[in-house]
Amino acid sequence: MGAVTADTTPAPPSLEVSGLAFAYPDGHQALFGVDFSIARGERVALLGPNGAGKTTLVLHLNGILTGGTGTVRVAGLPVDKRHMAEIRRRVGIVFQDPDDQLFMPTVREDVAFGPAASGLKGPELEERVDRALGLVGMREFKDRPPHHLSFGQRRRVAVATVLAMEPEILVLDEPSSNLDPASRRELADILRSLDVTVLMVTHDLPYALELCPRSLILSEGTIAADGPTAELLSDDELMRAHRLELPFGFDPRSVRASSAPS
Repeated sequence: MGAVTADTTPAPPSLEVSGLAFAYPDGHQALFGVDFSIARGERVALLGPNGAGKTTLVLHLNGILTGGTGTVRVAGLPVDKRHMAEIRRRVGIVFQDPDDQLFMPTVREDVAFGPAASGLKGPELEERVDRALGLVGMREFKDRPPHHLSFGQRRRVAVATVLAMEPEILVLDEPSSNLDPASRRELADILRSLDVTVLMVTHDLPYALELCPRSLILSEGTIAADGPTAELLSDDELMRAHRLELPFGFDPRSVRASSAPS
């Protein structure tokens, strides 16, 4: 009997978008053929001016928007009706305002909501909640009402509600907005520690440099640039062309980004 050979087939990308175009019913064309791929475990920033199509793109990643042309695949699965439940488990979106995600009487109930709706219960559900809250440093707050927490704490709980579903991809919409410097740093430490693929939609360019080795610039419905974050942010002509502005006095060339994958 011959030796059993290991399966060396490479894992599919966490996210693969090909030729994605989309127009709203009023005729507004938001995407004009978007192409990119994100490998398992990458942390990638999605940058671009207002009106570039970032929100429209994100809403295609878990099937909230459909009906355009092109394809979106998550871990090799096409985003379509056949796979929608699994796609929505694998793609976790953390909204800009944590209060859009927190609606239960306690932190524990908020974090348990998704797994419980998927059929998890008993000790397995409690273990899932405990693990997700541990990842964001919020275990001791599990019995607190979310509205009694600080904004930064609520954002961490919102991340935990998504992590409790054990997603493949964590999509973060403006994760640093309205955070004080300490909360901003704490969230950065959490995001670096997670073993998931991260797509971070942000206008906070220094935060993108700190956390994401790679960035995509979406402009007028297409990917205008795709490369190392430090290189893109250092290209003055590219930045001006796509209405991206660094904070006054911030020079990405002088910053040693702590953005290597952990």
